[in-house]
Amino acid sequence: MRNTEGTVAQEYRTLSVLVDNNAGVLARISGLFSRRGFNITSLAVGETQDAAVSRMTIIVRCDRRALDQVVTQLAKQECVRRVEVLDENRAIRRELLLVKVSTTTENRTQVIEIANIFRASVIDVAPGSLTLELTGDADKAAAMLEMMSEFGVLEVVRTGTVAIERGTGTIYSRDSGTGVGAYDE
Repeated sequence: MRNTEGTVAQEYRTLSVLVDNNAGVLARISGLFSRRGFNITSLAVGETQDAAVSRMTIIVRCDRRALDQVVTQLAKQECVRRVEVLDENRAIRRELLLVKVSTTTENRTQVIEIANIFRASVIDVAPGSLTLELTGDADKAAAMLEMMSEFGVLEVVRTGTVAIERGTGTIYSRDSGTGVGAYDE
């Protein structure tokens, strides 16, 4: 797809990758991206229900041609069991945000009210700060950070995005001899 300037459009793509849960796998996969000049904008990794398998959620900005290259190269890795490109309209994405906000006795209630609007939880209270926990998409996290910036954001920790397909389909339910899931756009 070309944009109005005639260049190939780059979009954020969400890859869900099942890999062996072994030492060095993360370095091997992230190295594959860097060797090809792709910047990973978000990466989250964790064990699945099978302790021998980890699931990586990788967000990368690229065009369709580059996406095809990445998927093909990932599938060739011995440690990769399956690669899925999640449909942007059929995926649920979440990240965890922890943010420590500077507070005073005068503005503490206001910070808590804003946190409540975003459905964030207060997880630590100190004399000069509140630590908040928020789960949501990246836009929600960014919006809350913007609102909290007027009080003074002392520290931020974000997990990166995790994603899963909506409905009953799973990364395990696709029939594919190559280990690469279909992805139509």
